[in-house]
Amino acid sequence: MSEFANKVAVITGAATGVGRATALALAERGVQVALADINVEEGHKTLAMVEETGGGGIFVATDVRREDQVQAMVRQTLKEFGALHYGVNNAGVTQQAAPLTRQSEAVFHEVMDTNVKGVWLGMKHTLPHIVAAGGGAVVNTASGFSTTAAAGVAFYVASKHAVLGLTRSAALEFIDQGVRVNAVLPGGIDTPMVQRFSALNPDLMDQTAAAHPIGRIARPEEIANAIVWLLSDAASFAVGSPLVIDGGYTTR
Repeated sequence: MSEFANKVAVITGAATGVGRATALALAERGVQVALADINVEEGHKTLAMVEETGGGGIFVATDVRREDQVQAMVRQTLKEFGALHYGVNNAGVTQQAAPLTRQSEAVFHEVMDTNVKGVWLGMKHTLPHIVAAGGGAVVNTASGFSTTAAAGVAFYVASKHAVLGLTRSAALEFIDQGVRVNAVLPGGIDTPMVQRFSALNPDLMDQTAAAHPIGRIARPEEIANAIVWLLSDAASFAVGSPLVIDGGYTTR
């Protein structure tokens, strides 16, 4: 029997991209998945895809910037499945590129509240239940920009540095309670968010691919596979680790 069979995972940002791919990968391995996202239509599509694999799950409309909604999502997960073993804090947003002196306070709050506060709230309200279930693992979606920088997207870069800091601190706080907390640091990924920005700049996709020594950006499934590995017993010695999956971007 798979080590994942009958386990339960919460996945934020599960409506599209890496979140959707992670939900499907875990469901195929027997995990019951609670899908959280602000995008209701696409969230239900992900749930339908999960069910097509023969897996079980629920979708809960959730704004990760709202503590009451994160709490409600976790409560509904426990009511449905009775326990919680894994957390994947994947919800995130980016920003239009511009010098930081031209950015607005509203954009700052949108990026930081989603990418940082959302990860904190996700861990705050899942970790105690993972401990109560006897232990498990959490993976936070950081970025290659968690250890580097880029002009024009200062808020996004700062938020992803913060995600790595939260991950490492939580890892130290919870490892003696049986929970491993790690982060995945992707490079460019072919997701709807990237496609939306590419529509505004037709050369963006080619430019982004060229920045990766591998010559392309990632498929969401490639990042999902890394997340599944970090959740698995195969990663039993990974604690507070920044797993870089970026096609060589940060190696240049």
